[in-house]
Amino acid sequence: MSAQIVWLRRDLRLADQAALAAAVAAGGPVIPVYILDDETPRHRRMGAASRWWLHHSLAALDAMLREAGSRLILRRGRCEDVLAALASETGAGAIHALHHYEPWWRNAERAVARTQPLRLYHGNYLAPPGSVLTGSGGLFKIFTPFWRALNAGMPSPLPLPPPARILAPRSWPDSDELDGWELLPSKPDWAAGFAAEWQPGETGALQRLAAFVGCADAYDHARNFPSEAGSSRLSPHLHFGEISPAQVWHGLTAEGRFPEIFLKELGWRDYAQNVILQFPDYGVHPAKPAFDGFPWRSGAQARSDLAAWQQGRTGYPIVDAGMRQLWQTGWMHNRVRMIAASFLVKHLLIGWHEGEQWFWDTLVDADYGSNATNWQWVAGSGVDANMFVRIMAPLSQSEKFSAGDYIRRWVPELACLDDPFVHDPDEFGRRPETYPQKLIGHRQARERALQAWKRS
Repeated sequence: MSAQIVWLRRDLRLADQAALAAAVAAGGPVIPVYILDDETPRHRRMGAASRWWLHHSLAALDAMLREAGSRLILRRGRCEDVLAALASETGAGAIHALHHYEPWWRNAERAVARTQPLRLYHGNYLAPPGSVLTGSGGLFKIFTPFWRALNAGMPSPLPLPPPARILAPRSWPDSDELDGWELLPSKPDWAAGFAAEWQPGETGALQRLAAFVGCADAYDHARNFPSEAGSSRLSPHLHFGEISPAQVWHGLTAEGRFPEIFLKELGWRDYAQNVILQFPDYGVHPAKPAFDGFPWRSGAQARSDLAAWQQGRTGYPIVDAGMRQLWQTGWMHNRVRMIAASFLVKHLLIGWHEGEQWFWDTLVDADYGSNATNWQWVAGSGVDANMFVRIMAPLSQSEKFSAGDYIRRWVPELACLDDPFVHDPDEFGRRPETYPQKLIGHRQARERALQAWKRS
């Protein structure tokens, strides 16, 4: 039997991995390969926080493959060139991979298929993007009807078990050393706090799911409160494919459970992929023409305000807590993401694409479809979006959702303040000297945003 190559990208698992299962079923030796390709994505090369995760995820995957009698081959370069060379070296009969829907991966798949026998499978989403259709046979642009149609087709098939044994070739092709890729930061090591928060890899993903199953019924309430442990924290594991959405769905709906609010969040992930399938440049260009000439602020003061937002020094405690949590852990609570994004776009009048790029570099779960869809939703420029004139009030949001303990954890200058002072120290005359003044007052920011909208 000829060798079978498994081309891995954001699908770094053994269980419910259709490409790996097909390669094993072919009966010949299997060569799993991950290619670090920074050329194909160009300006969408993986961000710094994602590279930290990737390093540890690849190490975990290699360890699991070795337990099954195999190993992971690492190569660097353009995917079509590396795969062509690897197929020639090994005499591979086919290349197996899961479909990916980012525009650069779709281009890469077409390039590989022009010269190699490429076999593509589904498995990174609940339903293959492009398969959930309207009554007229088109693709959905609005989430709610998309969710109804997607949910009507659930549950997805039961997840595939991991292969017990993977046949190895008589001799392995050359492989790069993972440490040689220098994916981990060192000078300085700004990711020092990541390890306390995360366990990348398939084992960590399954443990995270098991821990969440018992509290998923409370998600509808707890997800809104940053001081509570209500989030699943599965997003980076799903992004890197260390667990499949089918595994999550079936794990959460076993024994008659149906935590609909969380499952809708899983459905939003599918929806975002359907959006970028229709609008490949969604991470760059607004979907609504009204935003083409929007008067976003620019110049030295805007750049200074952007830096203050990135550093968590805006003078708005809930915003600053979120931005510092992001820097220290590579992740931010979902409600705080909305508050921080709205603050950048509407309070500071800085274009949503600036925030999208910052999240792309700093989130361990940075996903092109979800990141772009979420930012355009907040800005009001998306195909399905909040209206621009709906401006979140970060100070009242902080108090409404009891974010005091969250702020005290991530903004140590305010750790000595009790509620309600911690939500708005300026208002109560309790702002420590070490904590910055507000960049702009809420009312002033709101009026400026509404005037900008009128001029657009």
